[in-house]
Amino acid sequence: MEHGGLINIVDVEATCWEGERPPGQVSEIIEIGLTVVDLEARERLSRHRILVRPVRSRVSAFCTELTGLTQAEVDTGLDFAAACRLLATTYGAGRRPWASWGEYDRKQFTHQCRATGAPYPFGQRHTNAKVLFTEAYGLARRPGMAQALEVAGLPLEGRHHRGEDDAWNIAALVLRIADRGAWPEESGPTG
Repeated sequence: MEHGGLINIVDVEATCWEGERPPGQVSEIIEIGLTVVDLEARERLSRHRILVRPVRSRVSAFCTELTGLTQAEVDTGLDFAAACRLLATTYGAGRRPWASWGEYDRKQFTHQCRATGAPYPFGQRHTNAKVLFTEAYGLARRPGMAQALEVAGLPLEGRHHRGEDDAWNIAALVLRIADRGAWPEESGPTG
């Protein structure tokens, strides 16, 4: 039986462009960052990075500038279906609750799984950490991750817009939310 306090914090990076999307290309996940958090022990246990090879888009210069990821680097990644299987088998994605900063990551997985026929790797227990942070800190507006780190008095560790680093930073914010007693006991869906 898996430890009950574990949760996966997920952050994805996807192909993106400055201005208009090039004809025929679609935004695809190119990096999955995942941090395993033990909510009971209040600690980040491990951090992981899965590179994903896009098939219907290319990494633009804008995307490389934003994320640091290059086409050559993501070409070494797994295909999307294999990445989803890895999330399910190695990281217990279907069994563990998971969280992301906002709804983008959940929606991107849902959309890309539908579009490609890849198996959706996660269970139904998703938590929008941005909503809970906003409520826990009594903010009028939902902050971006970097702004939330400032509000919480935490450093931004690593590179912003790098999935592995963002998941690690979001995990620190999740622990702050939990410290304030605002993280749900049974991490179920939150808007």
